[in-house]
Amino acid sequence: MPLEDQLLVERSKKGDREAFEHLVRLYENKVYTIAYRLMGNHADASDLAQDAFIKIYQALPNFRGDSSFSTWIYHITVNVCRDELRKRQRRPTVSLDDNSNENNNNTYEIRSNDPGPEEMLDRSETQAMIQSCLNTLSDDYREILVMREIQELAYEEIAEILGCSLGTVKSRLSRARQALKEKISKKMELISQPKRLAK
Repeated sequence: MPLEDQLLVERSKKGDREAFEHLVRLYENKVYTIAYRLMGNHADASDLAQDAFIKIYQALPNFRGDSSFSTWIYHITVNVCRDELRKRQRRPTVSLDDNSNENNNNTYEIRSNDPGPEEMLDRSETQAMIQSCLNTLSDDYREILVMREIQELAYEEIAEILGCSLGTVKSRLSRARQALKEKISKKMELISQPKRLAK
């Protein structure tokens, strides 16, 4: 663990709020990015990043330093996102865009002042499409791709965060990459079809 992290953690454990705020500033972008990539939107990512830091603060007295502080933080963040995704799977949802009821002529529109993902992250259309495909993957595949491809964590660190073997990490990552590649290929086919029809 970097010396700066070690000192800040020790001070935070003794109740030094300023030290904990410094830790938050050091890791807030990484925690937010993990939450965004796992949840697929900025509002959820912001809420869950805050939830993760609350849990980190509450669990800090139990941090023994067996793993690096960053690994421990990533583990908590992934678990917070997993818990939220599980809750959503148990709750029924209703789409505001659902026009299946023929007698329902009402149109619902919810305006948001938040800029879209392209504006906020200044990403190209290709990156937005990749995120869209990433959102459709299973939680296990999305988690491992985010940790390896976006956060660039080492295989060993991913294994520690997920609590599985190195072999499991490598095989799951391989399957996740293949699944994402197939989804991107299908999306690219759909995008290119109108162009072929127009000729």
